[in-house]
Amino acid sequence: MPILNFEFKAKTTELDNLEKKLLELNPKFIGEDNQTDTYFNITTGRLKLREGNIENSLIYYERQNTAGAKQSDVLLYRHNPDKTLKDILIKLHGIKVIVEKIRKIYFIDNVKFHFDTIPELGTFIEVEAIDKNGNIGIEKLKEQANKYAALFNIKPSDYIALSYSDLILKSTENKKTGV
Repeated sequence: MPILNFEFKAKTTELDNLEKKLLELNPKFIGEDNQTDTYFNITTGRLKLREGNIENSLIYYERQNTAGAKQSDVLLYRHNPDKTLKDILIKLHGIKVIVEKIRKIYFIDNVKFHFDTIPELGTFIEVEAIDKNGNIGIEKLKEQANKYAALFNIKPSDYIALSYSDLILKSTENKKTGV
């Protein structure tokens, strides 16, 4: 069953302070995950294999590259770590890019919070209001995302339109061209 997310990602130099703000709300701490996301070459949407010490999933998603909070339509398959799955995906699609990150994960009800450190890119906060079974609806998800954007004092210039994979690809291209 597809999962409906309304989410935002924002660059920040205040990751620790934002995490302290969240801790005041007594969220459920899931843990710190060392994640490797391998993105594959596909014609529409994005397909990535997430390998971590907490989360291991094959994730397909479609989302517009626009700054601010936005809808994301997700198909997620949780699996036990298995090298063969990755080998099959590489053989079928080839690797587009690999994103390594350290991610602290929290939840408040259906809202998931990521405090991300990506060596090549910097630090980010990501908030996902999640409707796993169609009981919440897009309007409530938008309200939740906006509430936490206000809590964290996210300014329009802080929002990131692209995925981490796109940012790394862009950075790599800029290095090649000397930009």
